[in-house]
Amino acid sequence: MASLNSFKGTLDLRKAKHLLRRATFNYTKSQLDALVGITPANALDMLTVAFVNTLPEPYDPFPADNPDGYWTSSIKLPQSFGGHNRKRAFVTGWWWYNAMNEISLKHKLSFFLHTTFTVGKDLGTGPATIFFDHINLLDFYALGNIKTLAKKITLDNAMLTYLNNTQNNKNNPNENYAREYLELFTILKGEQIGDGNYTNYTELDIQQAAKIFSGFKTKNDRSEIDNDTGIPRGYSNFFQHNNEDKTFSSAFGNHVIIGAISKDDMTRELNDFVDMVFAQQETAKAYARKLYRYFVKSDWNDTVEVDIITPLSEILIDNDFEILPAVTTLLASEHFYDADDTNPTDNIIGAIIKSPLQQLSEVCSMFNVSFPKPTNSSNLLRYYNNFFLKFIHNTYFKAAGMALFNPDSVAGYPAYHQEPGFDRNWFSSNTLIGRYKLIESLIIGRNTINPNARIYTDFDSVGFIKNKLSNPENPVRLITEITGFLYPEAINTDRVNYFKTFLVDEGFPDYYWTDLWSQYVNDGDAVFVKVRLDALIIAMVNASEFQLM
Repeated sequence: MASLNSFKGTLDLRKAKHLLRRATFNYTKSQLDALVGITPANALDMLTVAFVNTLPEPYDPFPADNPDGYWTSSIKLPQSFGGHNRKRAFVTGWWWYNAMNEISLKHKLSFFLHTTFTVGKDLGTGPATIFFDHINLLDFYALGNIKTLAKKITLDNAMLTYLNNTQNNKNNPNENYAREYLELFTILKGEQIGDGNYTNYTELDIQQAAKIFSGFKTKNDRSEIDNDTGIPRGYSNFFQHNNEDKTFSSAFGNHVIIGAISKDDMTRELNDFVDMVFAQQETAKAYARKLYRYFVKSDWNDTVEVDIITPLSEILIDNDFEILPAVTTLLASEHFYDADDTNPTDNIIGAIIKSPLQQLSEVCSMFNVSFPKPTNSSNLLRYYNNFFLKFIHNTYFKAAGMALFNPDSVAGYPAYHQEPGFDRNWFSSNTLIGRYKLIESLIIGRNTINPNARIYTDFDSVGFIKNKLSNPENPVRLITEITGFLYPEAINTDRVNYFKTFLVDEGFPDYYWTDLWSQYVNDGDAVFVKVRLDALIIAMVNASEFQLM
């Protein structure tokens, strides 16, 4: 049977790789070394520390003659700035840089919340500063409470604009946000039982929810501040709110929510609605399934539904939807490490195809790729514009099939909701070039997907091999060690021999590489070993084994 019981052993390298990949975007040998030999519970204690962001806010180096700079903290109105598509991309560059400088569950869970309460940053979220506030809200609750976020998100300015709820008035109802709130963000549909009606909610419930949400408006000057988070939010307009009592369908036990009697009472009404939705067992199960698909694998059988999903939902309920008790239980469980049956290699480890975001983050962190650091004022233009905007955001992600924080529909990225493919949607003939050209671009410091643009990266393959491996002069040991870090599972002799051809020409003995490495150690001239190591690492990163985690 599948089991959420805690895995009692300590993490070997295989299990440490599995946990670190699934729990963070920052994947390094030093962190793997820190996890090997400790229990999953102790490892998760390390990974749930709440870091302060390395970069407090994003920077816009344009216009070149008078940069908007740190525009998100400017006293000027957000609408007074230009270039909002560019600025929203810079917000994602700010978020990614912080994710790359923390070894924590926070950013992995922040992105999970994005896949759950989805907005498309360039598809109608308002000024770029508002999108910055939205990401800060997800970060704030990444290690916190899903139900509380489900209340706060309704007054998030980006969400109010994106799903048109700012246009939802008592005399002119707009049901867009109410529909997505039930269908995608919380309880989900369940079985269809009629035209527009489902076991978990009905059309009547959407209509009543829209009345609950009426009168919540955007405040794009950011003058309305949430007391709990300190983040700018929308406001309540009681004169445009439907203040009648709302009676829901039998799906919610014909529950009645008393209409608000004032502006402040609108918040009470909203909270009553969210509490009603989260009181349903199916809401907890919906989040448990999302967490399972995000952290474990995209498909499961009835046994997992009974033994993992259901008790995971009960943990959510018992903890009033605090996210960490459920996530840490899952990531410390026998099931997560495939230790709950007689075959420890058949289910979980290596069962997910990496997103382009995961692939980028792993390559840059594992190989310590040097790119312009925006903590240095002289690098701001090179990081935000040359490296992140032009290469990562506009070229790599686009070619690899991922519009970062900008899925083309409110349903989100197909990898997290579209059956039967799920995460297999990341990998297709259309996305191969983007995935395969990433490592080559990072090594040569130029955008090879859209050629001839410098991206200002430095990839020290020789330094990585010299400083991270125990026996780099032995080609078999070298290959075994690198693939041991990069791949979920060990490779066989045939694969070792294949990768060895990048170090030792076919028909030559192994000491050919040993002599070449020794020559480099003696004279410091890395030219010849770098050519071979670069080719080897390109082959390893582009191999099928590296696409899995």
